[in-house]
Amino acid sequence: MEAQGQLETWLTSSSGRFLAVVTNTERAMVMLVVAEGDPGEHAVDPGAHGSSEGFVLSNRQHDEYPNEDTVPIGEAFRIVSHIVTKGYWPPDARWVSDR
Repeated sequence: MEAQGQLETWLTSSSGRFLAVVTNTERAMVMLVVAEGDPGEHAVDPGAHGSSEGFVLSNRQHDEYPNEDTVPIGEAFRIVSHIVTKGYWPPDARWVSDR
């Protein structure tokens, strides 16, 4: 499936943290950043094989990511919902620090 349009969303908290989601409609890169310039943390899918393309950024750049550095879209929604309501990664979510 080829993604159409911009599929990048940034949420900003009152504490200055950023939650970013970039999707190709099947998988998503979910990043949590504590301040501008921070490389942050991102959700991972250990053991996922291959890579996926079609991640359209706001600057119209089209990216491809290894599947192990993205999560299925349903998992991305679950992670984002938890971070928005609780303020931290779900205890069972897999993520890595890019710092």
